[in-house]
Amino acid sequence: MNTKDFFNDNKSFQAICQAAVEGILVVNKQGKIMLANEASNKMFRYDQGELNGMSINSLVPRKLRENHLGHMSGYHKNPKPRRMGVGRDLLALRKDGTEFPIEISLSNTLINEEAVSVAFCIDISERKRAEEALKNSEEQLMVYASELEEKVKDRTEKLKIIVEELEVANKELQEQIEVREKVEEEIKNALSKERDLNELKSRFVSMASHEFRTPLSTILSSASLIGRYTDESAAEKRGKHINRIKSSVTNLTNILDDFLSLGKLEEGRVDLTLGDSDVVALINEVVDELNVIMKPGQEIKVTVKGDPMPIQSDNRLLKNVIINVTSNAIKYSPPESKIDLKLSYENEKATIHIVDKGIGIPEKDQQHLFTRFFRAGNATNLEGTGLGLNIVKKYLELLKGSISFKSKLNEGTSFTIELPYKHSEK
Repeated sequence: MNTKDFFNDNKSFQAICQAAVEGILVVNKQGKIMLANEASNKMFRYDQGELNGMSINSLVPRKLRENHLGHMSGYHKNPKPRRMGVGRDLLALRKDGTEFPIEISLSNTLINEEAVSVAFCIDISERKRAEEALKNSEEQLMVYASELEEKVKDRTEKLKIIVEELEVANKELQEQIEVREKVEEEIKNALSKERDLNELKSRFVSMASHEFRTPLSTILSSASLIGRYTDESAAEKRGKHINRIKSSVTNLTNILDDFLSLGKLEEGRVDLTLGDSDVVALINEVVDELNVIMKPGQEIKVTVKGDPMPIQSDNRLLKNVIINVTSNAIKYSPPESKIDLKLSYENEKATIHIVDKGIGIPEKDQQHLFTRFFRAGNATNLEGTGLGLNIVKKYLELLKGSISFKSKLNEGTSFTIELPYKHSEK
């Protein structure tokens, strides 16, 4: 039967095919195209009716035609519905000579007592491009994870050096104490200093053994697990472990920053750089930066009372103060809670109130809150060095400001920071 007779005798079948969004090709046993719908014409870029009568092999790239003839012969020997190209990519050839990836499903039927094959064709170019983009994204993600792992190793080595330096310093101090044993007053001073250093060492070792080991263990386990998640379906798991690595690195960085800040304060090496400070802008910067550590549903509400004006201060130290107190409010508050950050200008000073509805501070612990290494009894299971508020208080002393608080267990805490408009050396 020629293609003209085929069209004339199968008007209903032709109408159904033309309405389909998939490309449909009807091919006889000789490999001749008996019918091609409009979707096929667009896919292979032929004019209407131009495909009719052509060999199906003309739609196959030249390098693949010999194999295609073999596959077609095999299909005619065992004609049953199947998907072509299972486990490999198929390519098709357009009229203009360009090749494109295609997905084909085959079926067989009788039309006017003639056995024909029906091919359902889908152009999967967009899908292939999306798959390639996803593959590239995953490769970049693995590179980023590797870079993070190298940074963690570098920080670990630096921590090791710091601990070794502390041990050397303690040994040297102990030797100095032995030399001065003959002078009673010097012995008393040395013993007092030794007790303080031993207490500092004990607290440091106790804190470090937990605060350093926990994030390092998290980093090690997450980095190991990332290598196992290679399938596309594991992207969410990889992202989860990468976020855990980022969080742990941030935690280690904060611990190091606390120790470095404490060391500079103890040695009197903190230099003030006074200038006009825009407290409103600093607060907005802090809120933006702390969004990454906020728990689900947490919200920071900023309000300003009075006419904002620049104050004479050190932007770096002031920002550190606001970050420390606000991050504590986030840490010790539950998800879905609100933190109020209120700024007011009156009586020649700027006042910042940071109010949360968190776990609060036990009354018996409140008198020690600004003591170095001190942590309230209900906060020992949360990460932290016990240095933050001690550093905040010392920074505010340098800025001629002050800090106070009110707290009730399980109801929340309110910190009040007061800063003068002008910095005075008196």
